[in-house]
Amino acid sequence: MFTIAIRISIRSRASRVNNMEIVRAKPEDAEALTKTAHSAKRHWGYPERWIIAWRDILTMRPAFIAANVAYCAMEDDNVVGFYVLTTESDGIHLDHLWIIPAAIRCGIGRALFEHAADQARAAGFDLIKIEADPNAEGFYERMGARRVGTRVSEVEGEKRELPLLAYRLE
Repeated sequence: MFTIAIRISIRSRASRVNNMEIVRAKPEDAEALTKTAHSAKRHWGYPERWIIAWRDILTMRPAFIAANVAYCAMEDDNVVGFYVLTTESDGIHLDHLWIIPAAIRCGIGRALFEHAADQARAAGFDLIKIEADPNAEGFYERMGARRVGTRVSEVEGEKRELPLLAYRLE
């Protein structure tokens, strides 16, 4: 019985990725990307007042999408995840990578991360910098990123340590 459940789960995950396509995000996708970011952040059980405090960071604006390398994962014309790469004075950053909660652990995050790495490599970079949510650190480490430091932030007087990671492009 247990073996059958695992096989069904694996098939389900594989078919989910097979039905997904990664396309360039357009400025008019801003609302869908914002909803994705908010729902993904809520998935980790943060208090709603923190989500409100992070509203500006989690809101994707049309101009931001147009000015950066932004791609979304689509299933049946619905956004199920996205990423945004930004070029800063110190290199390229994976500024956002969000997956809707129903699609977490289905391979979509890996597909988006690998796509982002290909985009960064094609642009001539050899390293992607990532400031991650603590809940996402394990994902990035499984992708091959390594912790290079921490940044302490504060939400409503509560200190949070955000992992700083680097992913070397080969």
